[in-house]
This record gives sequence, C-alpha cells and structure tokens, in this order.
Amino acid sequence: MKKIIIFSLIITLFVSGTALALTAEEIINKRDDNEYVISARVESEMIVKNGDREMTKIMVSISDGENAFITFTNPRDRGTKFLKKDDELYMFFPDAEDIVQLSGHTLNQGMMGSDYSYRDMMESDKLTDLYNFEIIGEEEYEGRLCYKLEGTPAEGAEVSYYRRLVWVDKERFTGLKEELYAQSGRLLKDTRVLKVEEIEGRWIPMESIMENKLRKNTETRLIINEIEFNPDIPEGTFSIRNLK
Repeated sequence: MKKIIIFSLIITLFVSGTALALTAEEIINKRDDNEYVISARVESEMIVKNGDREMTKIMVSISDGENAFITFTNPRDRGTKFLKKDDELYMFFPDAEDIVQLSGHTLNQGMMGSDYSYRDMMESDKLTDLYNFEIIGEEEYEGRLCYKLEGTPAEGAEVSYYRRLVWVDKERFTGLKEELYAQSGRLLKDTRVLKVEEIEGRWIPMESIMENKLRKNTETRLIINEIEFNPDIPEGTFSIRNLK
C-alpha cells in the first residue's frame, strides 16, 4: 500500500511539474512584461569609459511607445537633443544650431561616443516581435538561477543582431545578461545587469554595463536614477520643432 501511495505521489509531482513548465515565448513575454515600457519619463546617466578616459552624460528621456525625446543636461552636452519619431531619428546640435536626420551606417555608430549604437536606442519593439526564442539550458549568473535562451530573427523582422543569447532570472523574469552576435557568429556586444529594483510591481534593470567587442578597452555603464510610468506628456513633445 505504501509503495502505491509513493508511486502515485511521484506521478502527480511529475505531471504537475510538466504542466507548470514554461515555453521560451512565455519566458520572454514575462521579461517583456517587466522591462518593456510603453510610456515613461526616465532620468539616467551614461558613464562612458574608453581606456583611461571617462565621460559622464546625463539625460532625460520621454517616450510613448512609438516615439522618444531625449535631452542631455550635463555641461559638455547640454542642449543636445534626439527625437525618435516612428522609424526616423533626428539630432539637434546646439553649437551648430542644426537638425540632422541620422540614417544608414550612421545608426550603427556609438551614441554620443558610447557602446550603445543609435540603432540600439531606437529598438523599441518587444523581443517576441523581433525574435523566435528557444530554451537552450539553465545557468546560474551572479547567484541567480536563469533560463538561457537563444533568439533568431522572426520572419520579416528587421533586427540589429542576427543572434541573441539571453539569461532570464527564473524568479523575477528580468534579463540579467545578453550576448549579441553577427550572422557570421562573431560576438559583437554583451550586456550585464548590475542592479535590479522592483517598481510598481515590475522588476526593472536600474544599472547595467554594455561592452562593444569591436572596440578595445571600452564599456558604457547605464544608470537609471528615476523612472515614472505613464507621465503626462505635453502636446508637441515629439515634434521636430521641439528640437530647437
């Protein structure tokens, strides 16, 4: 009788565990639920290291999902502004008092000398809209057990990187690490999350480091100092006229 009860318990636990197992799409959707922001006002800073040189750039960004407006406030870059409007990116240079539309290969250059490209900053779609993912294992990262997933471009999607490896915290469903690859298989960039905070029920990466593997001795630390979800956005914020 005891053997029958134990065997039944094992079968029940196995079936329950199987039913609770998440698919790759469900895992990435849970990550997107945490990190994908439709409308927000963010105060942040980028600390750009290049060899022994270090620059700090402070910025305020407002986004509504489709559009984004970024203003730099640190003394060296004060007045520099970016406008992402639909799929176009514009930049205002205060010294030249000129508005420039960025396109083509320029979008692959480092934004304000950082390891983030202008194209990185423009990608606003959910990961599940851009890539098809599969679970390739589980690994511990910085003491947190993570799902390890591989993403390849979804049919018809325009992506900056042909392959992504993503480590997603199994408990909080926050992305803690990413490796970004070219179609040739070459590692282009990696990102590591250093700090995560729970804000309004969502686990948000508040501090991270990106390294561009095509550059030597560089890294960019991105720190979010303040974030407000669903702010009141003044009319005309996402207009070219607002750049000047």
